Amino acid sequence: MRAKISYAVTAAVLVFYFILVGSRGVMLIQTGTVLTVTFGVAVLILPVIGLWFLWKNTQFVRRANALAAELDAEGGLPVDELKRTPGGRIDRDSADEVFAKRKAETEAAPDDWRSWFRLAVAYHDARDTPRARKAMQRAIALHDGRTTSSA
Repeated sequence: MRAKISYAVTAAVLVFYFILVGSRGVMLIQTGTVLTVTFGVAVLILPVIGLWFLWKNTQFVRRANALAAELDAEGGLPVDELKRTPGGRIDRDSADEVFAKRKAETEAAPDDWRSWFRLAVAYHDARDTPRARKAMQRAIALHDGRTTSSA
């Protein structure tokens, strides 16, 4: 729940920022000189890109959470079997061991979104965020009946 609240607050701050920047872009355009109109248009592009990125990221998180809920209802969420350091960090060797299991599971069932979901969690635990995201995108695509290239 804390993560959802943090995400919502961050998104709200970003939207406020995009509105503020967008209003400055409009003010520059209203000035009417070639230079200020050019800068105004350039400034308006930033909030558009930011809003698009925020929207895509929010959609990704919503879909990943929906898969997690479905997998939880099936009793298929990965069990946290990772060893931790005294400080609470995940032990690297433990994460590598679990990752090897999840990778083998995914290779055995490459069209199963559940195995890709669990692989994404293993990537995340191994602190490989780009591959975790790609694996989760693959899980979402397989769940939705779409196909993508392998992660």
